[in-house]
Amino acid sequence: MPYNGLMPAVQLFITCLTDSFFPQTGEAVVSILHRLGMDVDFPPDQTCCGQPQFNAGLRRDARAVAEHTIKVFERPPRSLKTLEVLPDIVTPSGSCAHHFRHNYLELFEGDSVWYPRAKALADRTYEFTEYLVDKLGVTDLGAKWDGALTYHPSCHTLRGINVGRQPRALLANVHGATLVDLPNAEECCGFGGVMSVEHPELSAEWLKRKISNLEATQSPTLVVTDAGCLMHIMGGLKRQGKKQRVIHIAEVLNHR
Repeated sequence: MPYNGLMPAVQLFITCLTDSFFPQTGEAVVSILHRLGMDVDFPPDQTCCGQPQFNAGLRRDARAVAEHTIKVFERPPRSLKTLEVLPDIVTPSGSCAHHFRHNYLELFEGDSVWYPRAKALADRTYEFTEYLVDKLGVTDLGAKWDGALTYHPSCHTLRGINVGRQPRALLANVHGATLVDLPNAEECCGFGGVMSVEHPELSAEWLKRKISNLEATQSPTLVVTDAGCLMHIMGGLKRQGKKQRVIHIAEVLNHR
């Protein structure tokens, strides 16, 4: 059943890929949270989380982005009645959630000023499905889908922040859908952030394997939790002339 209690506002970190290429995912996230009675605050001056710079070894640049992000999300929403406790941060990306929780702490390790601020941000950050299931206790959003679905667990979501059961619990309650297991589901799709740029041949081979496994399911729709995987697999399918669709889980859960 949907959550009907009173909750403070949440702050939405939308991610740069979602903002630039998949705005419908962000709209689905906001729609779902509103239906659950949440007040969603979107800080307009948020930017990239800085993960590409961090992964490329550009720590000074990554730190500058992280400092900006921390400052942006330290400002309370206008709807918040008290300044004592800032709201949770929700993001439709396990990759960005992992960066906030782990890499920010590494960036500011030993810094008596910035480390506590980074830790405070990390402690209130949730990946979208994690927030729904673990914080709100919601697994059935009344979503409806006609046909088979299969799920690809993004690397950072599954291994980085240990979010695996939550997306599957939500998909299992999508009415009319049949959830089909993806062979070798835990294998990387080949995106891997800058890895796909630095090692394109390896990335392409992993992508071929992922698409082959998708075809084995005979599902027309692959569900993901990260825009990076979505963009990478979608591009591979298009180049190969395949008809399967890749979609973010928020869009499936918002389908009625």
